[in-house]
Amino acid sequence: MDFAALIKAIPKAELHLHIEGTLEPELMLLLAERNGIRIPYNSVEEIRRAYEFTDLQSFLDIYYAGAAVLQTREDFHDLTYAYLERAAADNVRHVEIFFDPQTHTDRGIAFDVVLDGIREALEAGEAQLGITFRLIMCFLRHLSADEAMATLASALPHKDRLHAVGLDSSEVGHPPSRFTRVFARTRAAGLPAVAHAGEEGPPEYIREALDLLQVLRIDHGVRCLEDPDLVARLVDEQIPLTVCPLSNVKLRVFDTLEQHNLAKLLDAGLCVTVNSDDPAYFGGYIGENFLQVQQALDLDANSLQTLARNAFKASFLPQDDIRRHIDAVDAVFASA
Repeated sequence: MDFAALIKAIPKAELHLHIEGTLEPELMLLLAERNGIRIPYNSVEEIRRAYEFTDLQSFLDIYYAGAAVLQTREDFHDLTYAYLERAAADNVRHVEIFFDPQTHTDRGIAFDVVLDGIREALEAGEAQLGITFRLIMCFLRHLSADEAMATLASALPHKDRLHAVGLDSSEVGHPPSRFTRVFARTRAAGLPAVAHAGEEGPPEYIREALDLLQVLRIDHGVRCLEDPDLVARLVDEQIPLTVCPLSNVKLRVFDTLEQHNLAKLLDAGLCVTVNSDDPAYFGGYIGENFLQVQQALDLDANSLQTLARNAFKASFLPQDDIRRHIDAVDAVFASA
């Protein structure tokens, strides 16, 4: 079977994508010049050489430095639309995008500048590329709960333009329990929640995200297999896991893609999805994640079909749209 052709043809949903993590070196240099920002790199090659990480924190250091070039509504629009064009080439039909307002407001960029630029690009992408979207505002867990609450206060006047909230950034030492009060307020405001947990952090962080933050999805979650009782709960409740294979290898969660536990997660009956996380930094957008993990783990067509179906099932789309997309996925495999 020609798996490369099959993977390209699959209609896809991407549920774990940090828009700041799609900042390609070429755009980073362009925006730095456009905005008169000095960055410690003189070429695309220099930037790419810097993309060698030993862990999550070493990645985040360059990630936050790169974000400094994002200054204007136009910058956020250009960043987002460039990602959508890449996604369209991978036959992505629906995206649920994370953005980190604190990364920008802490630099003096107004919340509405960030939101307006991203939203305008998403709306243009829906009209011009046919990619529907949901927008998820994340809190940075390495900052305090009080700072998260202040960010939420800034966001609530715009809540009709947001679809959910999330929790990201450095996981180890920053358990979900620190943000219980913040997420209680988001629920009161009618915003559903997701959270990064069980990437570098222990399975207990997944439990906290479910029990204390009452999240509907777990972002990453690969360490759940260390806790059989937790696995049984995730299977029983069909809590989606938004897994990012190339990211996990780049950040040394797994030494090689062949060691990744994606196939074991699937075999356990978990609702697993494939995503690209921060693709400019981790070497591949969603299509490349599908292709490389298929090759490394020798996934068959049934597994690929399940992964693609799971992503739409786990999305925040209405049920009629989910059904339509799943039918489109099934049609591709029926003719393969």
